Amino acid sequence: MARLPDWAGRLGAGLNAAGKKWEERRAEARRDEGGESDHEPLVVQQVVVRPDPAQVVPWGLRVAAEAAWRLLVLAGTVWVLMRVISSVRLIVLSFAGALLVTALLQPLSARLTRRGLPRGAATAFTAVLGFAVLGLLGWFVTWQIMENADNLSRQVQGGIDDLRRWLLNSPFHVTESQINGIAENLREAVGSNTESLTSAGLEGVTVVVEALTMLLLMIFCTLFLLHDGKKIWRWTLKLVPVAARQGVAGAGPMAWRTLTAYVRGTVVVALIDAVFIGLGIYFLDVPMAVPLAVVIFLFAFIPLVGAFVSGALAVLVALVTQGVFVAVMTLVVVLAVQQIEGHILQPFILGRAVRVHPLAVVLSVSAGGMIAGIGGAVVAVPLVAVTNTVVSYLHRHAHRASVPDAPDTGATVV
Repeated sequence: MARLPDWAGRLGAGLNAAGKKWEERRAEARRDEGGESDHEPLVVQQVVVRPDPAQVVPWGLRVAAEAAWRLLVLAGTVWVLMRVISSVRLIVLSFAGALLVTALLQPLSARLTRRGLPRGAATAFTAVLGFAVLGLLGWFVTWQIMENADNLSRQVQGGIDDLRRWLLNSPFHVTESQINGIAENLREAVGSNTESLTSAGLEGVTVVVEALTMLLLMIFCTLFLLHDGKKIWRWTLKLVPVAARQGVAGAGPMAWRTLTAYVRGTVVVALIDAVFIGLGIYFLDVPMAVPLAVVIFLFAFIPLVGAFVSGALAVLVALVTQGVFVAVMTLVVVLAVQQIEGHILQPFILGRAVRVHPLAVVLSVSAGGMIAGIGGAVVAVPLVAVTNTVVSYLHRHAHRASVPDAPDTGATVV
């Protein structure tokens, strides 16, 4: 190979030296600026571990939230159920009334069947007899009121005159002009509310039509419950899930026994109230003592409220017809009989079959009256009593099921 000239060798050596200096300067510049070094530093990333949000919430708040949403679901369910019941109130009340009448008449139908009478004939005889008695009671009350309306009107007018004279001679310093002013105000109130009274009369006609419809439905349901009650119950059990069928099958007879005991006990207590209060006001010479006794018997099926209303009606009739003394004696008779009923008769007759606290009675009657009127007040207490029996039985059944060695006394599903 030809030898390179000296100047080319010197040029190459100069270029090499310049390249080395250039590299050294670049390395110094990187070190001054915090640039890369020969070995890259190890970067450690810090990972923040966050706890489970459910574990951060305090225990009391978690329990309150769990209970709150369950209560909201339950309240929504009850609200929807009440809306549905209000929409078909006529049907619900008819069926509930049929259950009460069936609980009263079923023992007679069963006894006739055991005596050899065919089931259809026993059902028809029992239903006709039961509704005939109820119809006769209603007819008797209406007949007595119409028969004694004129006499009662005269006695009421006489009682008002006596009250007016007593007010004039009383120490309250009531004047004739004040009494006339009160009477004039009453007449003006009646005259200014004529349209309201007319609409109320039309609503009364609607109520009568609904009552007749409910009565027909109740008779129809009672016939089928008396004749095919066991078949209807077996069919209802098929709608229950298999896992809960045995408990429901045992709770049904318990609920029926509670309802039967309630209806029978209420009838006996109402009859005793009507007889003794009726005898008391009869000997006090209060007009329409027998119709008032029948009203007391019917109103006794509305716990607490019915006794108060019927007793107040008897006292009011005694006040406007016989004066203050007879009214006070009527009040004494009513209170005495009701105290004996509440503290002796009801605990002895109903016993432990119907165990409902008085507070539950008041609240259930109030709620039933607000939802469905008088019919709701009548069926409210037996509904609460039956619910109490069913819940207690299901609780005991669940406890027995959780204990393997516990004997199972529930009813057998057929």
